[in-house]
Amino acid sequence: QVQLVESGGGLVQPGGSLRLSCAASGSFFDINAMAWYRQAPGKERELVARISRGGSANYADSMKGRFTISRDNAKNTVYLQMNSLKPEDTAVYYCNANIIGIKAGTGGNFWGQGTQVTVSS
Repeated sequence: QVQLVESGGGLVQPGGSLRLSCAASGSFFDINAMAWYRQAPGKERELVARISRGGSANYADSMKGRFTISRDNAKNTVYLQMNSLKPEDTAVYYCNANIIGIKAGTGGNFWGQGTQVTVSS
């Protein structure tokens, strides 16, 4: 069973910073792309940033220059550094990982439980 556990969310003032972490655990062979999504109240879940196993990253336009995604393959962990936060960044942030299973049929797309980020004065 694969688990993704996020941490690092919380309340921050506008202009502040937060760093989210997501660690994958369980029995699997490897991890392909990892990503962060977010979902604000009343809105659909949207992609924030994605990073390949090799470290190539891409971002949603509204996050470029403010957010940085990175990963540590040895720790099966992906990070999201968020700077210059705005009230409109308030959302539940979800980690996503494309897992390569050890046995056929055990891999796939896995999600974390989400961590709340609130940007407010």
